[in-house]
Amino acid sequence: MPETTHRICITLGTRPEAIKLAPVIQQFKNSTTFDLQVILTGQHREMVEQVMQMFAIEADRDLAIMQHQQTLTDITCRSLQGLEALFKELQPEMVLVQGDTTTAFAAALAAFYQKIPVGHVEAGLRTDDVFNPYPEEANRRLISQLTKLHFAPT
Repeated sequence: MPETTHRICITLGTRPEAIKLAPVIQQFKNSTTFDLQVILTGQHREMVEQVMQMFAIEADRDLAIMQHQQTLTDITCRSLQGLEALFKELQPEMVLVQGDTTTAFAAALAAFYQKIPVGHVEAGLRTDDVFNPYPEEANRRLISQLTKLHFAPT
């Protein structure tokens, strides 16, 4: 790798995140300028792994956060704790998140707490009701406040 590589972390937890970030991941992986670390939370393990296999994406790290009958708070807490440790170890220059999932929110918050810039793919979408869809609309708004680079969908 060249001396000027830039470490980027992308977090995935759900099938839509994997589908929408697959082309981004492939471009980063094909670049000599970036050292990409793909982090899987396992929020929706079976579905996300099917998509990752289809696009030949391998996770560099797997938090394996899911447990039986857990709440959104459980998912958020486990993700935050796992991501905090990984971000301290990996020291990325940026964390990329996609959409409005609990994984995306937790990754954005963990990065923000460590003063790591956040890039939000699919930024800017809104509904009039913070509870519709729940909890996605609130996640989206919160991620927006923590984000340095907003990548709006086209």
